[in-house]
Amino acid sequence: MCRELGLHSLKLELTASTTQAALLTRVQELNHDAAIHGILVQSPPPKHIDEAAIVRALDPRKDVDGFHPENVAKLVIGDPNGFVPCTPLGVQRLLIESKIDIDGAAVVILGRSLIVGKPLALLLMQKKKNANATVTVAHSHSRDLEKITRSADILIAAIGQANFVKSKHVRDGAIVIDVGINRVENSGNERGYRLVGDVALDEVAEKAARITPVPGGVGPMTIAMLMSNTVKACRQFGGGGSPEPHANSNPPRID
Repeated sequence: MCRELGLHSLKLELTASTTQAALLTRVQELNHDAAIHGILVQSPPPKHIDEAAIVRALDPRKDVDGFHPENVAKLVIGDPNGFVPCTPLGVQRLLIESKIDIDGAAVVILGRSLIVGKPLALLLMQKKKNANATVTVAHSHSRDLEKITRSADILIAAIGQANFVKSKHVRDGAIVIDVGINRVENSGNERGYRLVGDVALDEVAEKAARITPVPGGVGPMTIAMLMSNTVKACRQFGGGGSPEPHANSNPPRID
């Protein structure tokens, strides 16, 4: 996607035996690289790596994933200079572009992860345009879960269980956003599996006013918001040198 948009990008693939110290050193190198405005570390890392320590080591001005504690705090207080995690931001943008009224809507988020559920709740409850929702965060331990999810004008599934949300969880005319992506066995596929969401698409689609597919729904929005955060980081960080093109690179044409 960076190539398609004409952005410089650098992919570093380290061995599984890379030490914590070595990884921290690479992060610091990128923190001080004027040609790099956005950094993300692929998750999950090998078990011997302290992922939280790696995230804290990122320059928060380059944390385009939005997981650094400083950016989490900015989301809590509504500081627009922080970076919002890409999937929650993509969900909000998807609702906006689809002309779904968020203001005052009853939103139920199924899932409480730091990657989706919690930041999405904070984002949609903010006192500002394209937010102002009444947000409920539910999860696998919530009592009378079906009653909670059926109260939603907008139901967002991010629980990480294939086809968890059934017709019984959804009221007629609800908007359903499926954030989940799960592999299920499929012997008819050459890969041996197929991708499905957290929502049983066929049965829920009969009741929902709008519903996102998996794949092809929230996933592309996550990528788009990553690119958006990167451009925002560049503009806010300011300056930075222009890297010399690689000898074998073929710069894309930008129309």
